[in-house]
Amino acid sequence: MRNFLIFMVALSIFSGKAVAQRSCAAEEVLAQQLLNNPEMRQIRENIQRHTEEFMQSGAVHERTVVTIPVVVHVVYYNSAQNISDAQILSQIDVLNDDFRRLNSDASNTPAGFLGVAADCEVNFCMAQQDPNGNATNGIVRKSTTVNGFSTNDNVKFNSSGGSNIWDRNKYLNIWVCNLSGGLLGYAQFPGGPASTDGVVCDYAYFGTINSTPPFHLGRTATHEVGHWLNCYHIWGDDGSSCSGSDLVSDTPNQADENYGCPSFPTISCSNGPNGDMFMNYMDYTDDACMNVFTTGQKSRMQSLFSPGGARNALLSSPGCQPGGGGGCDTPGGLSASSITQSSATLSWSAVSGASSYTLQWEEAGSNNWTTVSNISGTSYNLSGLSAGTDYNFHVKTVCSGDESNYSSDYGFTTSGGGGGCQDQYEPNNTRNSAPVISTGVSFTAQIAAAGDNDWYRFSNTSSQRKIKIDLTTLPADYDLRLYENNKLRAISQNGGTLDEQIIYNTNKVSSSYYAYVYGYNGANSNTECYTLLVSLKSTNWRTDGSVDGPVTELEIPVQFENAGFGLFPNPAADILTVEVPMQNEGDVSVSILDPSGKSTMSQQLSMGKNHNRINFDIQTLPNGVYFVQVRSEEMTKIRKFVIQH
Repeated sequence: MRNFLIFMVALSIFSGKAVAQRSCAAEEVLAQQLLNNPEMRQIRENIQRHTEEFMQSGAVHERTVVTIPVVVHVVYYNSAQNISDAQILSQIDVLNDDFRRLNSDASNTPAGFLGVAADCEVNFCMAQQDPNGNATNGIVRKSTTVNGFSTNDNVKFNSSGGSNIWDRNKYLNIWVCNLSGGLLGYAQFPGGPASTDGVVCDYAYFGTINSTPPFHLGRTATHEVGHWLNCYHIWGDDGSSCSGSDLVSDTPNQADENYGCPSFPTISCSNGPNGDMFMNYMDYTDDACMNVFTTGQKSRMQSLFSPGGARNALLSSPGCQPGGGGGCDTPGGLSASSITQSSATLSWSAVSGASSYTLQWEEAGSNNWTTVSNISGTSYNLSGLSAGTDYNFHVKTVCSGDESNYSSDYGFTTSGGGGGCQDQYEPNNTRNSAPVISTGVSFTAQIAAAGDNDWYRFSNTSSQRKIKIDLTTLPADYDLRLYENNKLRAISQNGGTLDEQIIYNTNKVSSSYYAYVYGYNGANSNTECYTLLVSLKSTNWRTDGSVDGPVTELEIPVQFENAGFGLFPNPAADILTVEVPMQNEGDVSVSILDPSGKSTMSQQLSMGKNHNRINFDIQTLPNGVYFVQVRSEEMTKIRKFVIQH
């Protein structure tokens, strides 16, 4: 676990989709669910007890092959994330090969482990009927305004920019989206909430078509579905103590996760002569190095489908059987675009032989459908909607003398929103639409929907150049940025609903400063407002957490590491000082990251030789291990420190 957390933070310094090491957050999601719901611990214990009884009874030898219907929710922000049907189908092929030990690289399993290599007798099919019995190809496509999801399960709900789950007792739900922070995927173990049950994978590592090496062979989904079928990481998530367990007797105890593609044997925890089973799908090696599940892991999976098992209901799912619709095909490819506060353009794919289409739409959850008939094309402009509201629509085909069933529902959310406070500045979602605001005056506004964001323009003066921006009364996790024209000058990204503040002690006078307010990962509220205050001053604003009195600079020797940066004190209780060695003037971004890699505090400012220290007030952060990340044009470095109040 320790190495995994350090690895997750280290990943956050990279941009783009090329990552060097595998990262999965299934164990962390399970830990958070157990924390949020104490009753789930008993559910998990019951599942483990059922698993042990199943294995002791020898019933695994009596099992028949299980076939699981799959629905893939493609939640996309841009065309690159809207992966093709072919890429999706290539992933289903990989799952079938890997779980039946039909994978072409099965011969790479070392001889010492061949005796426990298993055909798990689990098949997967793309769903052919949706929860309403309508014909489907098992693919749900949802356009979103959220470019980067995390492990908070927002991708699983229409209301937060994702796609609602299909009945978990009938389908394996897989969400494919852009995952932030270098995360490849995560899964929910059996026993978790019904509304979030399934697997999430990053679009760049799904299937074998257009996917990104070294995770380009579909093994990310194999790994995550392994968790969904109740298999743990093979090293037991115990760091390197050799004391953890994956609760499987035929996987050797190993010290830690393996990365890349190690040489055989790799020995740890006195597990020679064969060493670690690093080629197991539940380790962290590259796709090309994975090739085996074991008999013990198969038993854990199969126990779920036995009478009383947590996933037994899937055996009676009709999802793999063709849905209704006769000879008139049901439309697919539903999407919503050009979404405003009161309108949206709804579209779908053309069906051969269609004479027209019938559309129905509703406010989500109302079950009050409005029908629009005789649509000749494959799109419809819907108007008269309410701001910040969730809607569903579906479509059926009308052919000569026949008609199809309605398609699966497609959900979308209108922008904007009302609520208990006024938002007088909308629309201000772009820099060009930013209203000019007065300094020294507090005002309220809203981030009313996922994808809403607010820009404001203001000026400083020759007599009052120094800028401070306070963002307070936050109803959700909002963040703040300062721009001068189109150049980013500072960022504040505290976690949760902590206040945000930017101090920019500049000497430059401009009428084109912009405050930018946005929700982290789609956070929003259409009932509560935030408060924004831009203040100016002739002398420097303090950055050490104090208000009055002279600034006392402590000449404290700080420890530099690998010619990176210094930090003091460590452990820290109230104020953490970060010192960055600067040869020239330049912009520097400094962030405090929690163990999951999420930024809890951040500052970006111009630094030089004589002003190269940043102070963070960390009194509100709980005790524990954290990381400081420094980014400049010359370096990107990360260091660990401890908060101990």
